[in-house]
Amino acid sequence: MSKKQRIVLASGNAHKIKEISQMLPEFEVVGYKELGFTEEIVEDGKTFYENALIKAKTVSLFLNLPALADDSGICVDALGGEPGIYSARYAGDGIDKHNNELLLKNMEGKTDRKAKFVCCMVFYKPSGEIITATGETHGEIMYGERGENGFGYDPLFYSYDLNKCLGIASAEEKNTISHRFRAISALRDKLK
Repeated sequence: MSKKQRIVLASGNAHKIKEISQMLPEFEVVGYKELGFTEEIVEDGKTFYENALIKAKTVSLFLNLPALADDSGICVDALGGEPGIYSARYAGDGIDKHNNELLLKNMEGKTDRKAKFVCCMVFYKPSGEIITATGETHGEIMYGERGENGFGYDPLFYSYDLNKCLGIASAEEKNTISHRFRAISALRDKLK
């Protein structure tokens, strides 16, 4: 039996590593920390693509291996696309509960609740080759958290695809419609 090809994920987020591993069963997905990458990556891009490229390129060149990175977040229409690229650190401390509380506070009195999760994936090779893909999933921000599943803004996001909150959706359900799944599906086609 042949060994799975290894892909280095430019992330230390255990949730993300697990989710992407489930979506790419034909590869061995390894977080960069497992390979000894401990540098601080400054995500100072202005778009999801720029931040994903910064992460993938930094890790790829440091380890001299192809690296996959994503940058993703939630964009809320009534807030002019916020939190967007700042989704993970919206409340300043990177704690999901605080980010969700701030989003709910900023949505008070808003009737337009439309939102989308966006994910930009970048696969970077040490040779400089870049393959990229983007995925989105649409829904709206609920008036309070629901469920114990998922992470990040999932407990606040009502999915139009599933007709339910991602906080109560199973991982299997979420992985068939998520922004990350759609970006990975598009990227997988390009990698072939």
